[in-house]
Order: sequence, then C-alpha cells, then structure tokens
Amino acid sequence: MAQTDAQVRAAKKYREKFEFLQTRLPAEEKAIVTAHAEAMGESLNAFVRRAIAEAIERDRKEKQE
Repeated sequence: MAQTDAQVRAAKKYREKFEFLQTRLPAEEKAIVTAHAEAMGESLNAFVRRAIAEAIERDRKEKQE
C-alpha cells in the first residue's frame, strides 16, 4: 500500500525533529552493547541515549566537586 501525501508530510515533519548521530564500533563490541540493551529491555537507540545522559550527569557532578 502506497503512502498518502499526508502520511509523507507527517513522516517528514517527524524526522525534522531529530538529528542523526553515527558511530562506528567493532562488530564484537556492537554485539555486546546490543545484547546489554536487550537485557535491559531497551532498544539500542534508547540505551545509547540513556548512557550519554548518565555520562553527562556524572561528568557535571564530578566537575562541581
């Protein structure tokens, strides 16, 4: 089934809210990270976002001390 013009516009509007970040990992490391994310009940994207947020928070606290 083809997308309607409204669906195409809605998808484009949704994608415009985000920036893309690429990273490269060795295959073995990606497998470890992916398995960990799944074990935590998260998608790989959700895990990476959480890990970044936690690192930023930790770094800010360390800097304040």
